[in-house]
Amino acid sequence: MMKKIELVFMPLPTIGHLVSTVEFAKLLVGRDGRFSITLLIMKGPILHPAVTNYIHSVPASLFGSIRFVHLPHLDSDSSNSNPSSPSPSVFLHNVMERQKSLVRDAVHQLILSEPGRLPGIVVDMLCTSIMDVADELGIPSYVFFTSSAACLALMFHLQTLQDHQGVDLTEFADSDAELVVPGFVNSVPARVLPALWVDKEGEGSTAFLREARRVREAKGILVNTFVELESHVINSFANGTTPPVYTVGPLLNLNHGDHQKQDSDSDVLRWLDDQPQSSVVFLCFGSVGAFDDDQIKNIANGLENSGYRFLWSLRRPPPKGMIADSSDYTNFEEVLSKGFLNRTSKIGKIIGWAPQMDVLAHPAIGGFISHSHGEAHLNQLVTIWYGVPVATWPIYAEQQLNAFHITRELEMGVEIKLDYSKDTNNDLINAQEIESRIRSLMDDSNDIKKKLACMKEKCTKALMEGGSSNSSIQHLIGDMIANFS
Repeated sequence: MMKKIELVFMPLPTIGHLVSTVEFAKLLVGRDGRFSITLLIMKGPILHPAVTNYIHSVPASLFGSIRFVHLPHLDSDSSNSNPSSPSPSVFLHNVMERQKSLVRDAVHQLILSEPGRLPGIVVDMLCTSIMDVADELGIPSYVFFTSSAACLALMFHLQTLQDHQGVDLTEFADSDAELVVPGFVNSVPARVLPALWVDKEGEGSTAFLREARRVREAKGILVNTFVELESHVINSFANGTTPPVYTVGPLLNLNHGDHQKQDSDSDVLRWLDDQPQSSVVFLCFGSVGAFDDDQIKNIANGLENSGYRFLWSLRRPPPKGMIADSSDYTNFEEVLSKGFLNRTSKIGKIIGWAPQMDVLAHPAIGGFISHSHGEAHLNQLVTIWYGVPVATWPIYAEQQLNAFHITRELEMGVEIKLDYSKDTNNDLINAQEIESRIRSLMDDSNDIKKKLACMKEKCTKALMEGGSSNSSIQHLIGDMIANFS
């Protein structure tokens, strides 16, 4: 009988990335009892406070196969890890560079304690600097890609344009060009490219290309998706110009974020319990998604005029010029039209922070309006799983690509903001447009709901015996074990 096989995972210590990584670890050890997995948790400026609570919520029954190793603290005085860096990509790269020695020590200790058992190191898509450690130790490295396969294909295409066709990516900033990308059904407007990828002023484009080149050097790429959702893109990887791509999704934590529960959550869920099935539109724009007062009033008017029941997570924007999470209002009446709360009291509820997973899982939810943030792909998998249609309202430039993918490529979402121009987050969407989009979202006869119902069935089957992702994971396990030979 073959001895236990050890894998090392290096996740990004934010909730969205870590939860997906742990779900994949649980899936692997459940599929093959020979696996045991060590997750290295870095400390420092990018450690999200909710991460510790989440780790404590992982069932103790898994600790025989999955363990968390907390890396030592780094000296925080170095300017290389100063979060005031002009580019988030550069800041993150510098943080990862400084983690390499700690990771090297941790992996070396693991090798000494269990020699010959380590067939791979799995690094998060934003932790590719750690691949250098794997190279030094002669261990294959795999990249865990938490975004969509479409994002991966676009990343590789842009890197090819720059490195092999001499195209300067920064020329796509504010460009009207249309890109023909392998695996995409539609041409991709340059205007939807994330601003950092085509950054002219800072080092964003350089950092993006560095990451793309590193991902291309991996032994394999594990994507949290399933073939049926992104078949065109997955098929485009078969030309042999990229590392093997394994579809391993949908990886979802269906315990609905127990690690983040607040006392107010039960009140929200009780209110939903009293609403008819699929009757409520849920508006939530994440921890940094907030609007100015005029846009809030337009949203309120659009909701009221639509006549639909609603649950609205309304947050206060941070002070201008400050990068910070939004916060809760102490009094919603200060930003809403006079009398709105009274007029809509029987059909609507306004809250601050929302238990998003619990809400999306509730049968009363019939539609979800979101800003398509950095974890939009994970949110999309959740909404497919629960059969909830989405309306996209990107607030910042980097969210435009996510909205394009959901609404144009997959045709599984309604657009609220129709233009893709950057730096127009202050442009008001009027109440009539909002009302119209809400009606489209909640219309039971629309094609999106029909397509979503079909995809929901495929989503639930992907990880079952004979499912596309189940087969892909079995191939991955076989390839990893072959690393021993």
